Amino acid sequence: MEEKVTMKLKIPRFEPAELEAVARALDDAATGSKLTRLFEETGLKEPPESGQGMTKWKRIYNALTAIQNNTDTGNFVMKLIRVALAPARFLTRATDFDRLRCAINEILVFRGFHFRADGQFERTEPATTIDAAKERADRLRAELQRRGVHQDVLAFCQAELVQRNYFHAVLEATKSVAEKLRQKSGLTNDGGELATAALSLGQTGIPYLAFNELQTDTHKSEQKGLMNLFVGMFGTFRNVTAHGPKLAWEITEQDALDLLTLVSLLHRRLDTAVVTGKTGP
Repeated sequence: MEEKVTMKLKIPRFEPAELEAVARALDDAATGSKLTRLFEETGLKEPPESGQGMTKWKRIYNALTAIQNNTDTGNFVMKLIRVALAPARFLTRATDFDRLRCAINEILVFRGFHFRADGQFERTEPATTIDAAKERADRLRAELQRRGVHQDVLAFCQAELVQRNYFHAVLEATKSVAEKLRQKSGLTNDGGELATAALSLGQTGIPYLAFNELQTDTHKSEQKGLMNLFVGMFGTFRNVTAHGPKLAWEITEQDALDLLTLVSLLHRRLDTAVVTGKTGP
């Protein structure tokens, strides 16, 4: 069972390799000019040997090493992570937040911690190796195979993706749908804009890609409905502005199974979609 972590706990010291990994992961969390302020907010002090000409990750590493030597705990490492990756700092950088949080969790998973999307830590079952993530990925793959999902979806049931979280696995799977849309339509857009441009009937009543003969109102309704499914999927996972209110959204394994099944449906329909030869709006 997951347990919320407070900084009243004494966190064991981080090993040098772990500190370096944390420092490198946080390198993009703040610009060089803002790093000093971030240290001040966290209660860190840079050693005399650290200078403005030094790389950001090295400055972070030196400051964390110094505070660990003084306190004999890893509490300030956790505090820096929490302050540097506070969701409020990433309201317009949701994609960066997801990427940095995933990188941090790849480090913390072996210590039995998880940094949630709401900016808080949880205790989890420590992973001794990537085997735990591989087990989850294999379980996900087995259930998707039982459902008969599209082969292109199974490629995203990888331990490295599931180790981060299920959201990341689904996010990467949606990218494969966008790539197939671009390849078949010849368009270069992305996300919902791509789906609308490729699948909309437009002024001429002819899309770049047609799912049926478009001869009846029922045919046209199906075309529009499928287009809306594509747009909805991209709006949920690919649209940067949509990530803002979803920073605290954690996907369960069941959610991932259902969402990847939807991605499978869209892949299958794209495989049979007809290229109409449309060349303009």
